Amino acid sequence: MYDLPHKFTYGIIQQHRLARGGSAVADVTTLNYPGHQHMHEWFLFSDLARSESERVGSPITKVNDPEEADLFYVPVFSSLSLIVNAGRPPGSGLGYNDEEMQEALVEWLEGQEYCRRNNGWDHVIIAGDPNALYRVVNRVKNAVLLVSDFGRLWPVQGSLVKDVIILYSHRISAYTGGFGVQERKTLLFFMGNRYRKEGGKIRDLLFQILENEKDVLIKHGTQSRENRRAASRGMHTSKFCLNPAGDTPSACRLFDAIVSLCVPVIVSDSIELPFEGIIDYRKFSVFVETVAALKPGYLVLLLRKIPAKKIIAFQKAMDEVRRYYDYTDPNGAVNEVWRQVSQKLPLIKLMINRDRRLVKTGSSEPTCSCLCSNRTRIIGSL
Repeated sequence: MYDLPHKFTYGIIQQHRLARGGSAVADVTTLNYPGHQHMHEWFLFSDLARSESERVGSPITKVNDPEEADLFYVPVFSSLSLIVNAGRPPGSGLGYNDEEMQEALVEWLEGQEYCRRNNGWDHVIIAGDPNALYRVVNRVKNAVLLVSDFGRLWPVQGSLVKDVIILYSHRISAYTGGFGVQERKTLLFFMGNRYRKEGGKIRDLLFQILENEKDVLIKHGTQSRENRRAASRGMHTSKFCLNPAGDTPSACRLFDAIVSLCVPVIVSDSIELPFEGIIDYRKFSVFVETVAALKPGYLVLLLRKIPAKKIIAFQKAMDEVRRYYDYTDPNGAVNEVWRQVSQKLPLIKLMINRDRRLVKTGSSEPTCSCLCSNRTRIIGSL
């Protein structure tokens, strides 16, 4: 793990604190990372910051000598940087600029010997928020990107072959009760922002169809402590939880639903799901195509037909994998992210060796990080 300058890690926490009226501290490493849905960058950083004796059971080993490293993790707090000034009046962030941070980060990386050595192929960079590092992502596209979806990435920037889908950090209390439907009086629950852009426009249409349905509780609400408590109550007392697309195909409430044992109803045709190599989401989720979900009466009728026995089977299946959706579980999300990253190593070595024997043509034609092209332009024998 790179020992980044603090302006890319703890310094961002300080800027977030200042933008909300807090005071500056001399030692920024004493600051706590603020809670939000993209806390994955904090949990991964904290894991690698521990000594190896504290990381028993991890699928990867941290080394201090870069010559011994197969992979290089770049622990930038890219998602937190996005929201430093969010919702604050101009000037409250004391001049902080996320785009400037992004540019400075890439300039710093490009100055590092080990980043230049293999054109960044053996680097791992977290960009959990779909808008994180948006200005510079094309300059770091060779790296393994840890992303929540590909909604804002071009095919030459991100793919399932090269990158790793990570989960949002769930923001509501996990359900601690037993299996069953008796205490879950609501058929279908959703609480979130009704009005989103792009693919998330489906939310307003679903509101119009569902808000007057019996046993359906669908409410507009933004992120706040009070709304999180209300969402916890709603998910813990509902059989099904609606998971429509947001501005991009993924959204945090899918993972809130899973830890609530509330069966996810996924209406997001382009969604990518974390850890799908080991988790079959069909065992505990209901997938509905967007065009079908928008037919009046279709969704509610579909869910009413699912018997209690099947719902309980869904709950038990969620419980079996629930640890994978908890970044604080010793054998949960953090370890699985690292395991997924380690599985990219053969491909990374392939790309490094492939890069070294390609003719540099200077062409403006984009290279494809997802290996969809076989035009290698190798050097022929004379």
